Amino acid sequence: MLRPPLPPSRRVLLATAVAAATALLSTGPVAAEPLTAGSADRQQQYAAAAAEYGVPEIVLLGVSYLESRWDTHPGQPSTSGGYGPMHLTDAEQVASTPGSSHVDENEDPRGDDARPLVVDTSAAAEATGDVLPQASLQTLDAAAALTGVAEATLRTDATANIRGGAALLASYQKELAAPVGAGSDPAAWYGAVARYSGADTEDAAAAFADEVYDQISVGASRMTDDGQRVTLAARQVSPDESGLHRLGLRRAERPDGLECPVRLACEWIPAPYEKYGPKPGDYGNHDLGDRPAQQKLEYIVIHDTEGYFGPSVKLVQTKTYLGWHYTLRSVDGYVAQHIKAKDVGWQAGNWYVNAKSIGIEHEGFAGHGTWYTEAMYRTSAKLVRHLALRFQIPLDRQHILGHDNVPGTTAGTVADMHWDPGPYWDWSHYFDLMKAPFQSTGTPHTGLVTIDPDFASNRPAFYGCNQQPPGVPDPPPPAEPCPLRGSSSVILHSAPSLDAPLVNDRGLRPNGTPDTMYIKDHGARASAGQTYALADVQGDWTAIWYLGQKAWFFNPSAAPTAKWAQGFVVTPKPGKTTIPVYGRAYPERAAYPATIPYQGISPLQYTFAAGQRYALGGVLPGEYYRAVSFDGSAPGDRTVVRGENQYVQIQFGHRVMFANLDDVLILPAAVGAPQ
Repeated sequence: MLRPPLPPSRRVLLATAVAAATALLSTGPVAAEPLTAGSADRQQQYAAAAAEYGVPEIVLLGVSYLESRWDTHPGQPSTSGGYGPMHLTDAEQVASTPGSSHVDENEDPRGDDARPLVVDTSAAAEATGDVLPQASLQTLDAAAALTGVAEATLRTDATANIRGGAALLASYQKELAAPVGAGSDPAAWYGAVARYSGADTEDAAAAFADEVYDQISVGASRMTDDGQRVTLAARQVSPDESGLHRLGLRRAERPDGLECPVRLACEWIPAPYEKYGPKPGDYGNHDLGDRPAQQKLEYIVIHDTEGYFGPSVKLVQTKTYLGWHYTLRSVDGYVAQHIKAKDVGWQAGNWYVNAKSIGIEHEGFAGHGTWYTEAMYRTSAKLVRHLALRFQIPLDRQHILGHDNVPGTTAGTVADMHWDPGPYWDWSHYFDLMKAPFQSTGTPHTGLVTIDPDFASNRPAFYGCNQQPPGVPDPPPPAEPCPLRGSSSVILHSAPSLDAPLVNDRGLRPNGTPDTMYIKDHGARASAGQTYALADVQGDWTAIWYLGQKAWFFNPSAAPTAKWAQGFVVTPKPGKTTIPVYGRAYPERAAYPATIPYQGISPLQYTFAAGQRYALGGVLPGEYYRAVSFDGSAPGDRTVVRGENQYVQIQFGHRVMFANLDDVLILPAAVGAPQ
């Protein structure tokens, strides 16, 4: 849905902010000069801007790295409406970007046949809340006033954008009555850096500033998205934090028991566990549990909100809606926790996964042309690492799942499963931040490959980014191309040629037609960090086993898009022509007591045939968590049914799936691998 225009009070606030920023620069606006991004290399652009506005160069570089990793994203805003390497924000741009409820009509985000949940999507239309903290509303306008450069230029020109960021930092430093000058002590800039975050709470501003100074201490060097090498020389700085307390920011409530790392900006904003009708099942928006004592946590599910932080937090506070455990804000990485890890959120659309996972929503859009901020990546990585270590969840793509990796529960639900956080989520960088990088652990003979393209240069030609009707595999014409930008997705063909059709996902296209490059049509994509069984190699092309077929991707040795790996694969036992695959790992009928109705196990529409191999993600017990009444009074409620059945989790396609352990052999991947 389209967000309404900014209210008059917001426009007054923005005008006030711009006027104040202009007044802070005693020398007045600088006249705009003709600017081109290529007039000097990027390193020189930072040095020149730092000198012009009296900002220590390492501070300017550190702030920019925390905003964008020095990337330009030319002309494309972040979810927070921020542009360029300095992430100059435009609240009006954010307010005009479409959002949604992230729940399709008739969808069951709970994914439990015993207690179906159909969400009233009108709740999303009623949810309100600031799309940005007031502190970060309109730094683009302020930078334009300070530099005299047009807003359009600040959005698209790297040189101008860096100058705008430097001018803002200098203005914040002057407002704090702190020393200004390119040669001034970087330690004295902590308060200005904290304010630059755009955070509206003191702990979030401090967390951002701490990340900047941590980055300065270790340094950085990388190639930007437009091919510029930028380096931040490491320097130990002990920041003076006194300026932080003069910013007048709100101090967030942080009660005991908050499940966040100590240095993370985190607040408890609870989701309601409440009745809303006369029936025992009329309650929301999550279930009580006792994890991990009662049931092991296996997964952390990464979502995007398909909307903004404020309205999304309002939704999770709605008892008739659905609940997830955390929401992260884009502009500063701020975290809101809604549900304790022991309890079960209704977030992944698959009850087996819900009962064994923690759901984390990230402010953003999978395909609207916006980008995820570095501040949010970093906060999320710290949170996920903390939770994974606490609950002994492996830090790999078999257990840190995208919502797009969660399988449908039955053949009938496959097509309606979600595809966020989408092909523009940088999984490789995300795992680097979690200190669990994707590494080559094998050779061409060890039988497995881990997908890992170079994010910046891997730019698939998707289309239809702003045309995403729910429940429809293709957009109505005309379908415009998406902007070419970095992606974690590798495209899978039916033969080793760029001209070959894409592979078919019969769950999305039961008539057998090839999948497409429509942004929502993820059935012919493998994603960074996912590990697959090797099926064949021909020259620069590699084939993997994928949804019952060989799927080919371009993998030249000069610029590989995957890493060799070792581990274990699953294959049907001798004598079995095909075996079923499932979307959930439920116990057999005999395991259910008389008080709990049997939950059927129905295979998905895919075929796992003899001779095929799929990467093993783990061996799991058959389990079903019974929770259908508000007070636990239903027979057998809040108990876990466990049976004799065991399952193997396999990387069967873009989504993980399950096979019965009795149907398969588990072998070292090198045994029988193509040579």
